Amino acid sequence: MIGLIISFALLPQILLALPAPESVSLNTFSLPHRRCGAVSQFYGQTGNDWESHNTDEWLSSWISNHSSDISSNQYGFAGAFGQWAIGNPDWSCRDDGSSSSCDLNLCDNNVINQRGADIRPAYYVLEAVNRLHAYFIGLSQAFEVSAIAASLSKESWSHNFYQPKDNDKTISTLREVLNAITTVLGIGASFAGLGEGAAVRGAVGGAMSTVAGGAAAAGSIQLQSAKDDTFEKDADLGAVLSKVVVESMKSFTSANNDLMAGKDYENTGDIRTYLSGGSFVDFGGVDKNAVTDVMNKFLLGNAVNQLWRQQKIFILGGGKCGDGEGIGSGPQDYSVCRDGRAWYLYYWHEGNGDFLSEKQYGYVTMPPGADKLGKGDFQGVSISDVINSSIDSYNVAEYNYDANKAQERVQSALHDAWRNPGAQGPSWEGTFTIPVCDVSGAVGQNWKLKQYILEEYDKNARPCWCGPICSNDWDKTKRFINAANMGGFQSPKHVCQENGVKINY
Repeated sequence: MIGLIISFALLPQILLALPAPESVSLNTFSLPHRRCGAVSQFYGQTGNDWESHNTDEWLSSWISNHSSDISSNQYGFAGAFGQWAIGNPDWSCRDDGSSSSCDLNLCDNNVINQRGADIRPAYYVLEAVNRLHAYFIGLSQAFEVSAIAASLSKESWSHNFYQPKDNDKTISTLREVLNAITTVLGIGASFAGLGEGAAVRGAVGGAMSTVAGGAAAAGSIQLQSAKDDTFEKDADLGAVLSKVVVESMKSFTSANNDLMAGKDYENTGDIRTYLSGGSFVDFGGVDKNAVTDVMNKFLLGNAVNQLWRQQKIFILGGGKCGDGEGIGSGPQDYSVCRDGRAWYLYYWHEGNGDFLSEKQYGYVTMPPGADKLGKGDFQGVSISDVINSSIDSYNVAEYNYDANKAQERVQSALHDAWRNPGAQGPSWEGTFTIPVCDVSGAVGQNWKLKQYILEEYDKNARPCWCGPICSNDWDKTKRFINAANMGGFQSPKHVCQENGVKINY
């Protein structure tokens, strides 16, 4: 099934930790200083150190002044810088299977210790390059582990979260799902660099925004190389997802090697962009377990969202929590109370078409598989994630929150440092885009049967929408109806029309 995978893309901190040597006081004579030379004064570096000593400008100047050295070295930038800074022309930092291509052995290194005023910035760049290299290696390892493939493949998601219509098990092509996966890859990549903290340091946020863009590019490359027949209809979405993600992440080997050579990676910038603001100078390493956990949650969320978006699944609400405003009452176990307003998750189960049956027009109930969320293999995503993410998506782009908008918002959140999407988890906007309708405008209106706008889950419950239920606006109501796959669907307006109400959706 073509589906679900691109909307992924982006990828914090334990197993590959790269501890910086202990800081040495500038005013204290010590054995480490005597043994390692002047460079040891600058151990324990931070992003603030990088910025306060104008290392970005220093690095750009170095690259400009050594362009011929870079072009003549077989390893490009890293090789040329390694030769200039530590006397090692083979300091390639390539991801080529070598475990020592990016080693830093600075103690007693006469080259760097004789660089005078350049010792500090040269050391900062060496550390940042080394840690950027470890970051990409950590990402690759995080996605090579079997945890993702195992957790995504153990269930037939299409059977859990998709209700076939008329016994037709065909699910439509989900190219948009694949587009979404590229965004998830970007979230995972940026989370690997930022960690659990919700705050994003300004310059680091810019670098992580670039990383997110690079991850999205990696996912796009993999998607374009995949043939449509790889994603068969009614496929096991988990298996498809795990394959695409793992294969996409291999593109980070190319990212590492291009950046270390001094090249621009997929139009996201060269190594100066990725190191800007000291984003990697004190990077502690990739926590592979944490990254895998975050990615699983986002992939699960995107997968469920795309399956549910094929069905008559929607969110109604906007009235006060606890209801009692004359527009009905919703299912409390599948709701959230947000800023004093209640929102409910619904699935309109179609009827059997038998005009002799009271179920001919269907009824509202929980979406397929909703009772599995928050439990077992699906514990990473909750009903509140579904509703909160969807509301945020709606507030940003109404019913038009697509893969392009998702990537734009992730990169904006990182670049402008207003949110760390990975740390927020699957409640992040765009993970879910279930159509939302604010029915609070119905309060106080003289509409027929408005007490049935909201209903509890019940096989005898069929909501009646005899007015412009979404924000008291017929056009918005029609957009909602279409977004919720109910265009031409008679059930919500059947009784209204029987009572002579003209319905404009």
